Amino acid sequence: MVNTANNNTLGVDNTFRRKFDREEYLERARERENEEAESRHKSKAKGPPVQRKPLKHRDYEVDLESRLGKTQVVTPIAPLSQQAGYYCSVCECVVKDSANYLDHINGKKHQRALGMSMRVERASLQQVQERFEILKKRKPPGTFTEQDLDERILKQQQEEEEWKRLRRERKKEKKKEKAAEEAIEVDPDVAAMMGFGGFGSSKKS
Repeated sequence: MVNTANNNTLGVDNTFRRKFDREEYLERARERENEEAESRHKSKAKGPPVQRKPLKHRDYEVDLESRLGKTQVVTPIAPLSQQAGYYCSVCECVVKDSANYLDHINGKKHQRALGMSMRVERASLQQVQERFEILKKRKPPGTFTEQDLDERILKQQQEEEEWKRLRRERKKEKKKEKAAEEAIEVDPDVAAMMGFGGFGSSKKS
């Protein structure tokens, strides 16, 4: 009896290799590139780029010392503005120390949240001259004389002498208090009860 299964397997060509159509795959790659280009174009066409204002100087003073030396109870459920550190209401975050807080409010993220870029507007000559005039008016006129200097030196010397005098008086008062404490006589009955009266003495009958 002839095994037909073995005869069938002998007729199979195992050397077949799959051939790829280069044109088909090139066409797919071109379509993919076109789709990516269209998606990039659509994302750019969604809206105009945001125009940010240039940097400008702060018109307020940064508060770094109002909570210095104060005690505060901090709980995990407390709002961010009442937690330990410096709270930024613009970015809604807490910074632990003053140095990092200054870095934060001068940084790119904070300025972007305020609607400003990190570019500085170029000042014209007229703006610089106007700024100089404002600073000149703000500065008090120079009325400082040598007489004022002598008065300041004399006042400082008087303050130093007064401070030395008070210091000497405090030392004298402390010495008097110490001498008074040592001179207080102890009640003999109390001393006998505490065992301070019989040292080095013989009891006479």
